[in-house]
Amino acid sequence: MTSVPPEPQPLQHPQTGLPKVSVVIPIYNGEQDLPDLLQRLRAQTYPLDRVEYWLVDNRSGDRTPALLKAAADQATHDGFPLFYRSQPQIQSSYAARNVGIRAATHDILAFIDADCRPQATWLTELVQPFTQANVGIVAGEIQGLPGSRMLEQYAMRRQTLSQTHTFSHPFYPYGQTANLAVRRVALHQSGLFRPYLTTGGDADLCWRILQQGRWQIQLAEAAIVQHRHRASLSELSAQWQRYGRANRYLHDLHGVPLTPDLDLMDYLRRSGRWLFKELAIALPQVLAGKVPPAALLDTPLDLFCTQARSQGQRRATLPPTAHIIDWLENRPPAQMPF
Repeated sequence: MTSVPPEPQPLQHPQTGLPKVSVVIPIYNGEQDLPDLLQRLRAQTYPLDRVEYWLVDNRSGDRTPALLKAAADQATHDGFPLFYRSQPQIQSSYAARNVGIRAATHDILAFIDADCRPQATWLTELVQPFTQANVGIVAGEIQGLPGSRMLEQYAMRRQTLSQTHTFSHPFYPYGQTANLAVRRVALHQSGLFRPYLTTGGDADLCWRILQQGRWQIQLAEAAIVQHRHRASLSELSAQWQRYGRANRYLHDLHGVPLTPDLDLMDYLRRSGRWLFKELAIALPQVLAGKVPPAALLDTPLDLFCTQARSQGQRRATLPPTAHIIDWLENRPPAQMPF
């Protein structure tokens, strides 16, 4: 933790032009997602001798551990670089990611979630910005999986998961761990994820790295993963309450401003504008088939999400253990170039 890291250099192999990458995926009760996820990992165009995949179970209560072990055993038989670990002590995806980071052997760490579906060229595109020596973090784009339900289509129209939103944060840009890559040497300097944090840990990690003043973050728009949108109001509310909790935690950890709550008059004004202006504009477009009928409800759903985020922010209390940062104490900084 106190050792002086080497000067960063482009991570480029002289023959392939590609660095060695460890992909870390935390999984909790993921038995429904695993078959498709494993298929997508095997479909990656990245050279097998330059990648390894670490799947980390995080105290699942379903068949996930058994399925992961079976997948790892099959991968060993097939010569596919997929490995299985577990984090049974701490219920947190960030703690599970730290287990994967410690097990990983390569010097670029890439992260996705178990319910993500990476495109075949995802990893190849994600690592391209690391040819620049000062790039320490790369975020890929997150799109929604096609869905037929109204709320899934609403989230698609609003591009809820897009990294363009996180890159416009007024404090520092950051990338979501559903599609993110980081240099190991940056983790030696800034620490790993906060293992007891349950949301907001991706922003916290990126900000700690960027605050060093040594590293830049870039968006790799062609590195695409698809993520399942929420299909019910309860799931949508839980998602936005989690965003609110993250706001509170990041406020307590970094001093960033809280998101202002809307008062009753704000809700009345926005509802009135929707009723008397927006509907009149949108209805002819719906009748002409230019937008779907469900788009008429976008503003009420926006207000629903805003209210859920406010509830999450008001009710959240940062646990004292969230101040703990894991470190790679016994792993010396990697020697580069490769």
